[in-house]
Amino acid sequence: MSRKPTMNGPEKSDGLVVPTKSPNDARLLVEEAAEGRSSAKGNTGRQNAPRTQSRVGAPSALDRVREAARKDRKKKFTALLHHVTIDRLRDAYLALKPRAAAGVDGVTWDAYGQDLEARLADLHARVHRGTYRAKPSRRVYIPKPDGRQRPLGIAALEDKILQRAVVEVLNAIYEVDFLGFSYGFRPGRSQHHALDAIGTAITCKKVNWVLDADIRGFFDTIDHGWLVKFVAHRIGDKRILRLIQKWLAAGVLEDGKWSSTEEGTPQGATISPLLANVYLHYVFDLWVQQWRTRSARGAVYVVRYADDIVLGFQREDDAVRFQAEQRRRLEHFGLELHPDKTRLLRFGRFAESSRRERGQGRPETFNFLGFTHICGRSRSGQFLLLRITVKDRMRAKLKEIRADLLRRRHLPVPVQGEWLAAVVRGYFAYHAVPTNMQRMKSFCFEVTSSWLHALRRRSQRSRMTWERMHRLAERWIPAPRVLHPYPSDRFYDRTRGRSRVR
Repeated sequence: MSRKPTMNGPEKSDGLVVPTKSPNDARLLVEEAAEGRSSAKGNTGRQNAPRTQSRVGAPSALDRVREAARKDRKKKFTALLHHVTIDRLRDAYLALKPRAAAGVDGVTWDAYGQDLEARLADLHARVHRGTYRAKPSRRVYIPKPDGRQRPLGIAALEDKILQRAVVEVLNAIYEVDFLGFSYGFRPGRSQHHALDAIGTAITCKKVNWVLDADIRGFFDTIDHGWLVKFVAHRIGDKRILRLIQKWLAAGVLEDGKWSSTEEGTPQGATISPLLANVYLHYVFDLWVQQWRTRSARGAVYVVRYADDIVLGFQREDDAVRFQAEQRRRLEHFGLELHPDKTRLLRFGRFAESSRRERGQGRPETFNFLGFTHICGRSRSGQFLLLRITVKDRMRAKLKEIRADLLRRRHLPVPVQGEWLAAVVRGYFAYHAVPTNMQRMKSFCFEVTSSWLHALRRRSQRSRMTWERMHRLAERWIPAPRVLHPYPSDRFYDRTRGRSRVR
């Protein structure tokens, strides 16, 4: 029988475990405190600046909530809904993507804005009267790089607005609580920050083993009962809790048929990333923080981006023991490690020599946030962590570009060139990291080939040659170049005061 988690201290069994040493202090950037580093200059006073004159008082109110959360880590906040104001709802509406798909009610961003103030006033009144009703999410599927379909839930526009406003309020509390190695869907943090953290651990710290952990169907298997209990540790406002329960129980609409959702949170809902972080904060983060402090014999480094988790271990026995205990811990809360995608591998500066001594060949690789991580060597023979774009990701992107080019092939060439340049620049903005230039060059070559194929399809008597195509590519397709620093450079800049975190 599952026991209700407690925040009164560490439990001796598999219940919720709370670290004895708090890794968070609102005066420090959370990742600095959690990893035991000094504070960074300019990071201590980051607050939400008012965006409009009407919002002058709102940030100060949330600052008081944030300060109260920092001073008392066990405090329950019993009055939060009054922070969901019309101004905050308006800002939430303006922050949404205008061209995003509509939900089950068919209301678009433009249509809602036709009578915005009246609609927001009505929504605000219904929320505070308790008569607001959440609408089911519209189920759609998007292709994954491996060919499977990923289910997404598109919420109604009004639900998106309210969820975004509530998330802003709750972030004032949970950004104080969340630990430093949690990076996913948090203000001021990105996928590259998580990549920098694991890259720095592998190249500069005592990492000899890497555990690449994958939670099977995480967003679809979150237990609603445990989730509400976890949220209730900090949120005592029953009106906020009822809103969250309404969103969880709204269900999904697929092909005109409604189905209930007794577990999981719909991927695509604005509230889902925060709820997922809250769930793993109590299920995994607090537990692993205590485990590496009390049970590990060697160094342990943790990086989590939503449900993507990578851990670096100094000792093999720690890694083996942790993997078994992690599996039991997750199962207690209704989660399961994927048996085929969760791997423990020898990795790091000494992996190549260790495997060579055992006649095991080159070190294995692992994928994290779109990059394959490889043990390599620099020209001087020193260890170098190589990061290259995952092949399946690049193939999927090229397939998408080819389909779009064929649809646009009859547009003027300059129009096609401007669109293609924007697509390639956007791709480079994420993937153009050091050690990945060869794959970026291959990407540019494939894009050029796809454009040539599309242009030749404009007419049966096409005169487009490779020579002419090269001239077009030189004019429109950006040349690959490194846009990101090495992981350790940016990581230490962010955490040792050489640059601001914005």
